[in-house]
Parts: sequence; structure tokens; C-alpha cells
Amino acid sequence: MPCLLEMKNITKQFGAVKAVDDVTLRLNAGEILSLCGENGSGKSTLMKVLCGIYPFGSYQGDILFSGTELKAKTIRDTEQKGIAIIHQELALVKEMSVLENMFLGAEWGRFGIMDYDAMYVRCRTLLEQVRLNVDPNTKVGELGLGQQQLVEIAKALNKQVRLLVLDEPTASLTESETDILLDIVRDLRNHDIACVYISHKLNEVKAISDTICVIRDGKHIGTRAADTMSEDDIIAMMVGRELNELYPHSDHVPGDEILRVENLTAWHPVNRHIRRVDNASFTLHRGEILGVAGLVGSGRTEMVQCLFGAYTGRWRGDIFIDNQPVTISTCRQAMELGIAMVPEDRKKDGIVPVMGVGANMTLAALDDFTGVGSVLDAAREQAAIQQSLARLRVKTSSPELAIARLSGGNQQKAILAKCLLLNPRILILDEPTRGIDIGAKHEIYKLICQLVEQGIAVIVVSSELPEVLGISDRVLVMHQGRIKASLVNHNLTQEQVMEAALRSEQPC
Repeated sequence: MPCLLEMKNITKQFGAVKAVDDVTLRLNAGEILSLCGENGSGKSTLMKVLCGIYPFGSYQGDILFSGTELKAKTIRDTEQKGIAIIHQELALVKEMSVLENMFLGAEWGRFGIMDYDAMYVRCRTLLEQVRLNVDPNTKVGELGLGQQQLVEIAKALNKQVRLLVLDEPTASLTESETDILLDIVRDLRNHDIACVYISHKLNEVKAISDTICVIRDGKHIGTRAADTMSEDDIIAMMVGRELNELYPHSDHVPGDEILRVENLTAWHPVNRHIRRVDNASFTLHRGEILGVAGLVGSGRTEMVQCLFGAYTGRWRGDIFIDNQPVTISTCRQAMELGIAMVPEDRKKDGIVPVMGVGANMTLAALDDFTGVGSVLDAAREQAAIQQSLARLRVKTSSPELAIARLSGGNQQKAILAKCLLLNPRILILDEPTRGIDIGAKHEIYKLICQLVEQGIAVIVVSSELPEVLGISDRVLVMHQGRIKASLVNHNLTQEQVMEAALRSEQPC
């Protein structure tokens, strides 16, 4: 295969910090290269250099594309060369149709009149190529995340893409949607389209890659053929050490019941005849990790949102804390009762992007840092921020840095720090490790175990069954809004969980 891309000795600095440090990368036409590394290792920065988001002159090094030096000033320059990037946060206009998104800024027509019929035919052809059976006039906002991801790929193909960069493309996809996406990426290889695939899901990396490149702390650690590397090899290169035990193993001895939920039912916020949670009842004990498993749409998130006063639809049910009935209709009430929650969508519900890392951490606990006359004790607040940064090992150049500029893993750890400053008795974690690297996952799992040893009760909602089974003492299995089983995790298997979810009736 001819060489398509060479990035030679690329260095990108932000002030005194080298986000990318003398990295060299080579990619052939039709090759799938997976770029692996922990959050903050420099993967996204390197790709932003390639795609012109960081323009020529703002970095050191050379880029050759198809044998010609690439000096892109904007992302449009790289798109015209055939380089396209699909970010984890999709860049689609939800209120516009699939067709309008696909041709946005590149409409077909003459003399100011668009050739709608020709664009419609082209759009249909591209949608068929990515195996998406929707009408081009469908609004993007009406599609699921997996379908939107395919629209982004079709949009890239419409630009005659020769190199496609996919940044965490399956972070929010179901297993079946992921399989479709991986098949499509493999098919691009048959058309000599190269792909840089960025993912923390090492099973996907192994399944799809020709070569794997690992970077750590901005430096190139190594590039090897995928078939010569195991997942353990990749992890060792990513974190700089062997990581034999991803899930900390410790025997928890649950204490007394702290939470009891009886007959919780929640209705869809818009279609009020649909029950998202259907008559759910369960208990939680001090010093226990309760996992919640189930297929996407099973009602897991809606159930824990009700417990935190964050559900936007109508719901009813009885909640008891320490055997006393409580009312929870707002997040403030939940926090006053000793409940804290890390939400599923951290960017939408967990952070204020423009505020600093430290300010985000203390936002929910400001009352604890105010004195007479409601005056903020800045010194005490800063001391708490520094302690939290050190305790959770949040990587940031400054507590004042906007939290949106942190990696996903460090944002997640900052949200956890915010929850812990509330001194919770019950901690709810909804998809706590989604989109973060293997090293950050390991740190979060260790922290969860430490909290449980202190007597905090933890509820973990996760779409990753290995994660649920790896850290939970007991597993609630949900399906179509119902709790189908409560299983003690004594060598529990994925097959047993799925069987419980899909069985017609299973007593709790």
C-alpha cells in the first residue's frame, strides 16, 4: 500500500506544557490505525493538528499527505484534501434534515438555485453505503445516536474522504450499533480509505486495527502490528506499568439498610402513557456497591434520576432512608438527605464548561464555605479544592482553568470530587467510566472501594457488564422498566445476567 500520511516530529505546546512532544506517525492508504493512550495523553491534540483545527505555524514538525506538504490554515483546507474528522460530540444540526446536514456549506446547484433532486439521489446513495435506511428529509434530531454517527460518516464520504478520523465513535452506541459501525469502517478499507480510530474500548481496537500506535504524556511510545499485541500489551504501553487487576478485589461486609425503594413508577416526560420505570422496588445497605445492569432503554437512568430528584417526567413511589419515609422532588432535597450523583451525561448535566475546575468542584457545597453574612471564605474553599485535586489526582495546570479544557477522565474525577465535598451517605454513579481511559477507570474503581470501606453506599449504573460484575456486591437486573432480578455477585457471569433480563418472569 502507498504511504498516504506522514506526520514528522510533531510538537504542540500550550504555554510551557508540551501536549504533543516529537511524535511521528505514518499511515498507508486503506490502513486502519488505532491511536491509543490515556485521557490527556495527546491523542486529540495530534489529530487537531492533522485536521487543521490547530493551523500550520502553531506547531512544530512537518505533515506530508499523499506525498505533498500539508500547511493547513483551517479545517476546510484539510477537508478539500480529503481528510475528515468525526468528533465524539457530533457536529450535526439537529433541526435540519439529513440531506441538509450532508450538503451544508457544499450545496449543489447553479446561479443560486440548488439542485435538490440531484442532492437527494446522492444522499440516498450514501445512506445506502453506510447501511442507514432513513429518508433524507428526516430531521437529524429524530434519529438515534448510532444513526447520527452513520450520517456523519456519510457526510464525510460525500466530501470524497481519503482519510477518516473517528474519535470515540462508539462511546454512546449499543452493541448492535457498534457492530454495524465497525463493519462500515472495515468496508472503507476496501475502498482504499484510511482510518485513524481512537477508542478506549480495547476489544474494538483489537478487532478492527491493522496497526496500533500508543502515545503517553504526549510522547510516541510505539507502533506495532495489531495481531502482535494483546490487550495487556496495549494497557502496559498506555499506563507505563502492568495493570494486572483492573477491578480491585475486596470483600465488603454490607451493614444495615440505608435506602429502601418501594413501587417506584416513572412515566415518559412526553408520551405519558409509557412507563420508563415500572413498579421498581429494592434495598441498599451501608458499605455496599449495588450494580444496575440492563440493556439500553431498560429504565436504569430514569430510576436513579428519580432518587436524586432529577427526573423531568412524572413519577411516584415510596422512598425510605434509615427506615424513615422521605420526599425527594428536587436535587437540593436529595443532597440534604445525603445523596449525591454523578450524571450519565457529564458535559450536559455534570459541569459548567466555562467555569474553572475548582469552582465546579465547590459549586454544590458553597454553603460549607460561607461565614457570617454569607461571605465566601476563599481561603477555606481553595484549601478544599487543593485537597480534592490531590485526592482524586485531577490533572490540570490550574484550578482556574475552564473545566471544558480537561480530558474526559479528569472532568469525571472533578465531578466525583464535587460529589464527595457534599459528604454523601449514598453515592449514585451513572456510567461513571464512559469515554475515559483504562488508567482513569482503575483509579475510579479504587476510589469507589475506598468510599465503601468508609461506609458509604454506592449505586453503579453501567452499560458495560464486565464493569458491573467487576465491582458490584449485588446486581439489579432491569428490562423494559422492571427489576427482573436481584443477584448476589458470587462469581456471577454475563450470561446469567442476560438470562435474568430476558426471562419472562424473575422474582426479586
